[in-house]
Amino acid sequence: MTSTTYTAYNTFKQLALLVLTPHCFDTYFVDFNFLDKSCFAASLSKGLGIGIVLGSVFVKLPQIMKIYNAKSAKGISLTSVTLDLTVISLYASYNYLKEFPVSAWGDTAFLAIQTVAIAFLLLFYDVSISKAFGYLISYLTFIGVLVSGMVPIEILWALQGINIPLLLAGRVIQVYANYCNGNTGQLSAVTYSLLFLGSLARIFTSIQETGDMMVILTNVFSFLANLVIMGQIVYYWKGVSKPKKID
Repeated sequence: MTSTTYTAYNTFKQLALLVLTPHCFDTYFVDFNFLDKSCFAASLSKGLGIGIVLGSVFVKLPQIMKIYNAKSAKGISLTSVTLDLTVISLYASYNYLKEFPVSAWGDTAFLAIQTVAIAFLLLFYDVSISKAFGYLISYLTFIGVLVSGMVPIEILWALQGINIPLLLAGRVIQVYANYCNGNTGQLSAVTYSLLFLGSLARIFTSIQETGDMMVILTNVFSFLANLVIMGQIVYYWKGVSKPKKID
């Protein structure tokens, strides 16, 4: 093997190991066994996880731009956004401190940044600038405490148990707001389509890469909650109707 070939092989191997385990790399490219089921599942999970993490950088950008261009977050519930942010932050902190593979949870770090940006813009345009900055400072303090290790991992694990009701409560509030308004306001169809697809893929990756039942259940309910919001976006797609009167 020439030095050029050796260098190319090493480069290829290093790139492949981003997705493959050393065992699976040897299975595929030394033994040339491309039908190994366990390696296929592990490689698919890792590849999906990396794709979700990379894609998450832009998931909520359409929503942020929609609010920025409209200079309003009309139709978006601050309570729903805050509950969503809480769920994401607890989930990310728990996975980070448990040292699970970044491909299994890294997207939530980017989603947290974008979600707090949505909350900030909502307050900035529709409430007050001072409250927007107060919210941001409060959140940065909250997430700093979570990831610092000051909160015992046992407590963070227990908090995962409230993630599901928090997640569902946030979505129910947004669903109800959409129903009362008769439209989905400034909700971005692109953002929720990506969240819907991402949460579906996350069910598979969390099973493969963490095996943590609490993490798996959180992703299952996240998928179901996003499915309901997507259903409303599709239902109201053809136009904006008048707000419904609630007795």
